[in-house]
Amino acid sequence: MTEWLPWLGFDIEEVSEDYVKVEFNPNRIDFSSYSGIARAFRGLRGWETGLPTYNVRDGETLLKIEDTVAEIRPFMLAAIVRGMKLNEEAVVELMEMQEDLHWGVGRDRRKASIGVHNLDAVKAPFTYTAVPPESVEFVPLNSHERMNLTEVLEKHEKGDAYRHLIDGYSKFPLLVDSDTKVLSMPPIINGELTRVDKETRNLFIDVTGTDQLAIEKSLNVLTTALADMGGSIETVEVKRSGRTRLSPDLSPQNMTLRSTYATRILGLKLSEDAVAECLEKCRLGVTQLKPGLLEVRIPPYRIDILHEVDLVEEVAIGYGYNQFTPTFPSSVTIGEEDRALKFAEAVRKIMVGLGFIEVVNFTLTNENYHFKAMCRKIEPCVKLVNPVSNEFTIMRTHLLPTLMKNLADNRHESYPQKLFEVSDVVTLNKNRETGCERRLHIASVVAHSAANFTEIKSIVEALLHNLNLEARKFYVVESPSFIEGRVAAISSNVRKQATQRSLGLVGEIHPEVLNNFNLETPVAAFELDMQDLME
Repeated sequence: MTEWLPWLGFDIEEVSEDYVKVEFNPNRIDFSSYSGIARAFRGLRGWETGLPTYNVRDGETLLKIEDTVAEIRPFMLAAIVRGMKLNEEAVVELMEMQEDLHWGVGRDRRKASIGVHNLDAVKAPFTYTAVPPESVEFVPLNSHERMNLTEVLEKHEKGDAYRHLIDGYSKFPLLVDSDTKVLSMPPIINGELTRVDKETRNLFIDVTGTDQLAIEKSLNVLTTALADMGGSIETVEVKRSGRTRLSPDLSPQNMTLRSTYATRILGLKLSEDAVAECLEKCRLGVTQLKPGLLEVRIPPYRIDILHEVDLVEEVAIGYGYNQFTPTFPSSVTIGEEDRALKFAEAVRKIMVGLGFIEVVNFTLTNENYHFKAMCRKIEPCVKLVNPVSNEFTIMRTHLLPTLMKNLADNRHESYPQKLFEVSDVVTLNKNRETGCERRLHIASVVAHSAANFTEIKSIVEALLHNLNLEARKFYVVESPSFIEGRVAAISSNVRKQATQRSLGLVGEIHPEVLNNFNLETPVAAFELDMQDLME
């Protein structure tokens, strides 16, 4: 195992006589269970290849979702797994897998949270509803005291940890059975009534949240692992607003792979049959559509495969990284530092020489700080489809907003504060191939009681002079982030143009912007596009 597990992407941390301790990459969340690891390991060794199949029986259990949850946590799916043979170790594994899914897919329960229940302790049909917090009492998991929903948030450790997910609503979500017995209070805590232990044989699994896709992924990973542990999966009829669906849906996802694309990326000379064999060792199903084109069927627990290049990685794993033969380049070349990096380093040295401190911020930010706090209209920008938190939802288009946040975070420090950053921003509609373009910017802020336009303009002039670019012109503009009459743009070219193009702004920050960042000290700032400076 210690020889082969690293080729699946594991780091071996510890080896003893009866166990191997490993760390797995978060993208392979199906490795959060022993059964998931064993499933992949059997394929890699060639003992059991191809697409695993999961028989899902049609069940008669009904789950009703009421409209009262629409504004809180609107989505829920469920499944039943019968015939489990659990021991204490398997129960611990199940709970650990649940928490891994909460973090890796559910974003710490924000997008999806899972409840695993003893089915035999309750009666169908089940109802997912929202109720006033004082109206219902139940005994939460790992407690002996009956509490209402408000008390759960105040007294229970899980309530204290996750109350921010539902706090502020007049009603709280609740999952109950036909006798109104409480199974869980999503996404906070299950009820003690449905505790799972080594005597439990039949499981009811619910997944609630704000993201339908994250819910489906979590349920698929969990139910397939339980099936590999010996359970039998049964569907639940989920009814909402007059529409019904059966859950879970364990149908494989279909993608296509060009065999020549795979071999070119990997630098291997493999036949189409060999490519298919590599994929099957990774537990994928393969069918030839036509010469050079394969249809690949992806099992429901492989939620990490999103693009054709991910299938290329599976070919590499099935082939065996240990079989790749390193080669020397056919030609010898001498590298040198990129021109933009040289220019950026020169700018850094000048700014440090002018008495500034460099900061390095994340390239991800959010619309609130980036646009609203700067009194700017929200502009088109690169948005994250699956952000980790509300703090990081877009790629920044300017450096100045994050510098303002640096000042806000350091209000307790002494003044003057003089900060700068040289880093990338991402703008849209410049690069025809990708629809966006990375550009190198410099931005700087000066904060003290007498910070003004004259001071910050002299700093810009000193920077341009040291870069032998002092011939650039300043001209009057308006910007909502700066005080009117105390802001100027810098021309991008020394030659006169019919329409001047700005490479940046310099001026005094508007008082409204200062208020938005809770700053009481005047701030002067500038930001320049260094790509234009280099042209």
